[in-house]
Amino acid sequence: MKKSIYGVFGLVAVTGFLLTFGWVPGATAGPHISIKLPLPPPPPFLFAHPPEVIVVPRSQVVIAPHPDVDVFFYGDYWWSPRGDRWYRSRNYNGPWNHVSSRYVPSHVRSVPRDYRTVYQREPRYPYENHDRWMKQRNQERKERKSWKRHYREENRQDRKENRQDNRKENKQNRKQGNRNN
Repeated sequence: MKKSIYGVFGLVAVTGFLLTFGWVPGATAGPHISIKLPLPPPPPFLFAHPPEVIVVPRSQVVIAPHPDVDVFFYGDYWWSPRGDRWYRSRNYNGPWNHVSSRYVPSHVRSVPRDYRTVYQREPRYPYENHDRWMKQRNQERKERKSWKRHYREENRQDRKENRQDNRKENKQNRKQGNRNN
């Protein structure tokens, strides 16, 4: 009997010690209520007429420079940061849906905050002229690919010439080495 009392007392003491110093997480009992409220809709803004857009050079992002709201077009969606939240829509006037920031394309996030001044001199296109600014965007993409292709071909030719020169040099060095022996 004495052993079991000491055993229980020892178990209680060890458990109390572990709980005191946080080595064992405390358990809580009781009801748990969780209420999930939808995020409030983004602050409303409407363009009075279809916006002018600026194609960001060397990018696939299109900007609709609005004095009050940042609105970008990329990948068939319109993107808009509002405070610390991002919103996405298929149409420049909404409806806007909240999107986790991890789903916002890096191209959109990399647009400089002062884009209104940075891209001030870039040509502006009416939104209705969608084909024209998409054509410009595609033309820039083709130019980049063409430049990369040209650069790769040029480097390939240089490497080939260097290999040929190195082979000739090595061959001449071997001949001179054999003569000296």
